[in-house]
Amino acid sequence: MPGPNLPSVRLAESVARQLGQLTRYLAQAPPYEAAQIIAGVLDYDTGVLGKVTELVCAGSRFAKDHSERGVLPPEVCLALGRAANELDSVGADLSEHLDTIKEVAKPSTPSSRAAAPPVASAMVIRRHR
Repeated sequence: MPGPNLPSVRLAESVARQLGQLTRYLAQAPPYEAAQIIAGVLDYDTGVLGKVTELVCAGSRFAKDHSERGVLPPEVCLALGRAANELDSVGADLSEHLDTIKEVAKPSTPSSRAAAPPVASAMVIRRHR
């Protein structure tokens, strides 16, 4: 079995590290910058979610071919196919909200601030007991 020194394996490891770094940036970013990060991630044509979906689809095709040859169990093929479909569905659901996220991503200026402060939605308010 090939070792982890293959360029493709190193690339996958690098991408995973960069995603971890992006997650840390997102956690510490001010709201408009966090919204810019999320908008970039969710942009289905050029963002991370779309590219990960494409990668899982390619993995699904790989698994299908190898499952048909008896190299992989059919469950692997089915699981990757299901994952690809779910990611595609999630991407479609989230793309409906991309314009709203991009609006939050614009740095606010005194003239662009709303007269009333934003109010949290009841759907996202958590109660502490």
